[in-house]
Order: sequence, then C-alpha cells, then structure tokens
Amino acid sequence: MPDYRRFRVPAGSAFFTVNLLQRQGTALLTERINLLRDAVRRVRRQRPFSIDAWVVLPDHLHAVWTLPPGDDDISTRWRLIKSFFVRGLSHFEWRSPVRRERGERGIWQRRFWEHAILDDADYAAHMDYVHFNPVKHGYVTAPADWPYSTFRACIARGLYPATWAGMDVHDLQAGEPD
Repeated sequence: MPDYRRFRVPAGSAFFTVNLLQRQGTALLTERINLLRDAVRRVRRQRPFSIDAWVVLPDHLHAVWTLPPGDDDISTRWRLIKSFFVRGLSHFEWRSPVRRERGERGIWQRRFWEHAILDDADYAAHMDYVHFNPVKHGYVTAPADWPYSTFRACIARGLYPATWAGMDVHDLQAGEPD
C-alpha cells in the first residue's frame, strides 16, 4: 500500500491540484460553483485558512493556501470541502464496487496533489500558474476573463497589473500537470 506522507508546515503555504474522478466531458465544478463556494466558506468558518490564489476549472481546481500559525492540517480541510460539496449533489455518478462497499461517492479523486511552497520565487510561480491555468487550457485568452478565479481580486490588491497575461511567467510548469 502506498505511503502518502504530507510535508506538514504549520502556518505554511501550499499549492494544490484537486481533480474530479471522471474528468472527461464534465463541467461539474463550474456548473455547481455556488455549491463549491458554500463548501469552502463552511470549512473556512470551522478551520480558517487564507486563500492566496484559486482557480476552478470545469473538472479540476488549483489553489494556494496559507494556514494559520500552529496549524498544519490541510487534509481535513480538503476532506471537508469535498464532502460538503458532494452532499449537495444528487446521486448520479457511476461508482466502482470498492467505492460502493466503502460508502464513497464517485465525484472526487480520493486524494489531492500538494506542493509545499519553498520561498518567495516558488510562491510567485505557483500564483502565476494558478491564474494562467484557464488560458493554458484554452478557456479564455486572458486570465482576467475567467470568472472562477481569484485573479481579479489579486489585481485589486495590487499583486498583478490588470493587463497581465502570463507572458512574463518563467515557469508555467510550476504545478502538477493537469
């Protein structure tokens, strides 16, 4: 059995990729964006964390979070977000015998991909990766055009110019391949 050890850094920042189990031909995350947003709000009330960057695509999402001092429990947060989201959906998905036996839904991949942010350059590269992702996948031609992203909030905070299109990004492979 694989050993899924997480690099736990209290008050650290991390980059995530979270995927739907069945990614082909679905737009579940963008179609049910309000359900996902509600799930995130519920979890943040119970277990606060800072959302530095977030992008939701039809079948997966990327995020950069920073946890509060003394807290390194990322896994529980993702488990709760996934669970709250799924509870708002009717049972429409195919489930494997193993998932049925365990009482699991067939919406999310079981785990998530995580990368602990190492320094300021790594943080900037992952912020850029998150915000450029809708362009990378061909959904829009500029990050500001994608409605399911923190990009415009980051512009308002002065982190990006409004015209940023990722042309100055040195490492678009910062994130796990989609």
